[in-house]
Amino acid sequence: MYKLIYDEKYLKKFAKFLKKHPDLKLKYYKIIELLEQDPFYPSLRLHKLKGDKSNFYSVSIDMQYRIII
Repeated sequence: MYKLIYDEKYLKKFAKFLKKHPDLKLKYYKIIELLEQDPFYPSLRLHKLKGDKSNFYSVSIDMQYRIII
């Protein structure tokens, strides 16, 4: 099992995102739970980003929204 560490900047963006998209709250928490249990779970679609964000990875909340880690 993995442990995610959140910085203050992320938590502020997260709060703003959930305020704007309250319908995604349950999906978001499910994704975070899956990510902590198994980051390579297929439905997360974990992949390394390219270009100026090449130090980061992305997981999908749904087809429109992602979490960059």
